[in-house]
Amino acid sequence: MTTRHVRGMPESGRCLVMGVVNVTPDSFSDGGQWFDVDTAIRHGLSLVAEGADIVDVGGESTRPGAARVSLDEELRRVEPVIRALAQEGVAVSVDTMRAEVAEAAVEAGAKLVNDVSGGLADPAMPRVVAATGVPYVVMHWRGHSRDMDSRAMYTDVVTEVAEELRKRVDSVLAEGVSEDQIVLDPGLGFSKQAEHNWALLAHIGTLNELGYPLIIGASRKRFLGRLLADADGTPRPFSGSDDATLAVTALAAQAGAWCVRVHHVAANADAVRVAAAWTAATEGHAGYSGHVDKGRG
Repeated sequence: MTTRHVRGMPESGRCLVMGVVNVTPDSFSDGGQWFDVDTAIRHGLSLVAEGADIVDVGGESTRPGAARVSLDEELRRVEPVIRALAQEGVAVSVDTMRAEVAEAAVEAGAKLVNDVSGGLADPAMPRVVAATGVPYVVMHWRGHSRDMDSRAMYTDVVTEVAEELRKRVDSVLAEGVSEDQIVLDPGLGFSKQAEHNWALLAHIGTLNELGYPLIIGASRKRFLGRLLADADGTPRPFSGSDDATLAVTALAAQAGAWCVRVHHVAANADAVRVAAAWTAATEGHAGYSGHVDKGRG
């Protein structure tokens, strides 16, 4: 398995690790922990020290049922965090569905736009991304958080997600986005039930056949907590699924994912290195040393 390079992103010879900074009061797993700007900046720097290649900064929760925040509030939350991290040399991505936020974030130093709607929430997004030239994560999405669960209806989830992603790619290309800017995300948990998420993870190879780098965001998702439920059926708390996330990370990296998006960075940074060494040995290479990595700061 050969990792793909994405324009302007770190090169490591392995699956990259994207650490999450939610500058929100209501995100599903860590809402409020990093809501203060200074705290969010410190957290972003700590993620880099733990081994994050990219830090993803978001100012709007996309948990099921979440209400949208105003444009001004989203900008207030993310712009100073992105600017400060970028000034420290961090490869920052902005997690937003708004073109105006994406544009301001890139001006502040963001190197990637991570749009969970794949350009559907804001029709201006692809044109803005095309103008900036930064990489663009196009996620599979069927609707906003308030009603996403009602849209989780599939006959063949892998085929349907692949086809819907293909259509989104065609659309953003038509708006001027370059092929070498595009990264795809199957959108685990977004209009997906547990069985849909597992099917998509089991068929990462099929999704890779779309021809674009793939990012996987399984960290602390509900389907992991439900898998690990107590005997009485109580789902594992979000932070209690970090070990299960490690397993997904290792398997996704070995299956050819370009990047994994995670909350707990240190152990996942170890997992992608183990996966790279395993893959190198399987393919008969001399061995993966990890020397191409900076490792942890």
